[in-house]
Amino acid sequence: MERKQPGASKDELRWIAFIVVVILVWSRASAQIRYSIAEGVNEGTAVGNIAKDLGLEKNTLKERGCRIVEGSSESFFHVDQNDGILYVDRIIDREKVCERNTACLINLKTVLENPLEIHYVTVEIQDVNDHAPSFSFKQYRLEISESVLPGLRLQLQAAHDPDVGQFSVQEYKLSPNNHFRLEVKDRGKEGKIPILVLLKTLDRETKKIHKLLLSAIDGGKPSKSGTAEIFIDVLDVNDNMPVFNEDTYSVLVNENTPTGTTIVKVNASDLDEGSNGELIYSLGSNVNHRIRELFRVDPNTGEIIIQDVLDFESEESYEIDIQASDKGSAPLRTDKSVLVKIVDLNDNAPQIEVTSFSKAIPEDARLGTTVALISVIDKDSGLNGKVICSFNEEVPFKLSLSTHDNMYSISTKSPLDREKQAIYDVTIVAKDAGTPSLTSVKSITIIVSDVNDNRPEFSANPYT
Repeated sequence: MERKQPGASKDELRWIAFIVVVILVWSRASAQIRYSIAEGVNEGTAVGNIAKDLGLEKNTLKERGCRIVEGSSESFFHVDQNDGILYVDRIIDREKVCERNTACLINLKTVLENPLEIHYVTVEIQDVNDHAPSFSFKQYRLEISESVLPGLRLQLQAAHDPDVGQFSVQEYKLSPNNHFRLEVKDRGKEGKIPILVLLKTLDRETKKIHKLLLSAIDGGKPSKSGTAEIFIDVLDVNDNMPVFNEDTYSVLVNENTPTGTTIVKVNASDLDEGSNGELIYSLGSNVNHRIRELFRVDPNTGEIIIQDVLDFESEESYEIDIQASDKGSAPLRTDKSVLVKIVDLNDNAPQIEVTSFSKAIPEDARLGTTVALISVIDKDSGLNGKVICSFNEEVPFKLSLSTHDNMYSISTKSPLDREKQAIYDVTIVAKDAGTPSLTSVKSITIIVSDVNDNRPEFSANPYT
């Protein structure tokens, strides 16, 4: 008979080693790598070597099921399990992926199995100067009274360039003339807006129409540009500009405020009499289509009215240009900005995502063995977006918050016995801290696998 040596068996030693690896892997789960590529690179372009950066053995990648989880329906990258290199799956158009956001970042999760391991990879899509500035109207007309004094400021149609940063519109130029100069107002994320300034009084009897060429130039090397023609008709009589009664307009509005609600009323006055002093209100010429979908202005009262649902998660604030124009034969217009700040409400429930999951776990697993990794996302901000996870009943598992925000691990907290219970249906409850709070649940099934931990027993003793 073979004598059993004292100490742990080979299987026990392997299991201890596995537990140590899991603990070490979990401590590395928040490792993060950042790469940069230019938009428009060809399919198959190598982004970087994930295996090398993470210190992983190439010959284990396929065995461990190394893969990329992007968290969306679109897939732009994949990792080659043979060499650990991250490749581009298809051509990326930065303007479609990130619109006009200054930083275009695609966040990836690199997941490996056996043991469970997750790493975070961020790919920055760098802009290239592949668009020229353009005006929505190639020609437009302005009317200015000959009695208007120098200093008149008229906001012109801004050019649009889908590129960002230095490749967006950087400057405007005006064709040489004796009556006008150009100023540029920087509106931050809204871009630069050209303003036409009157230098000297116009004389209709000398010249009825002034033709100017407005050029928009981006910051590329070489630069790209677009142009628009401005025709200024010089008319008589009306010599007073509308004046708004307030220097600034600002209002707070809850998201999901019912359509038809008036949020603020602007008011302007004009010293002229008759039709030259009667005012109508409208949205400014540079107001984009989204603002026009969300808001309208009563032309007679100056009330700004909501006409579509406001969503804090889509946009936190809007700067709306309101224009007051008189009804003179040569109408004079004044622009005023109204700042609308959207107040966040708790209107998004937490979302639970199972990032990695070991469906079966041995009944003799050591305490603290990781069963699954989950992430929780809440689109709301502040307390409305703060989420706490728990189980809805007592189970031999525990939820632990990772060092990475909103990342949890599920691990064993008490011994398992397959002969007593072989299957656990575990329900995870995610609850935010909003008022009232919103809750989501996610159920997973954990199977306890058998190990040889019971001796054979006779049904009777003794047998007669």
